[in-house]
Amino acid sequence: MAAPVRTLCCSALRLSSRHFSSTCGVQAGQKWRTEHGLSRSGTEYGPLTDLPDWSFEDGRPAPPLKGQLRRRKEKEELARRIVMLNSEVDRGIEVWEEKQQEAKRMEEHKQSLLLKPKGKLLIKKPRS
Repeated sequence: MAAPVRTLCCSALRLSSRHFSSTCGVQAGQKWRTEHGLSRSGTEYGPLTDLPDWSFEDGRPAPPLKGQLRRRKEKEELARRIVMLNSEVDRGIEVWEEKQQEAKRMEEHKQSLLLKPKGKLLIKKPRS
């Protein structure tokens, strides 16, 4: 019985002039939220995501949930990566500055090795 129903549904969809879309509606409102400085979706960050769902009656916080632990770990890894990349950039700038100073010293050394004017050429003043 399932086979004829399935065939009937498939043939009806093929003959239909309307198009069937299977995209998800998760992105609904994404543009508005990003324009207003919010997360792309309501579940990325914020009090509903970051704060615990409950706490003990005496005020102790609830143990963190799996999602909260995962997000905390991801944030720590991202922070470590940012620090590492920042230190690499700083080291690259230092190496570049050292190369620039070495090139300047080499140019000054080459200038010092050039022949100096002697005799009348040393005394002669350039015309203004």
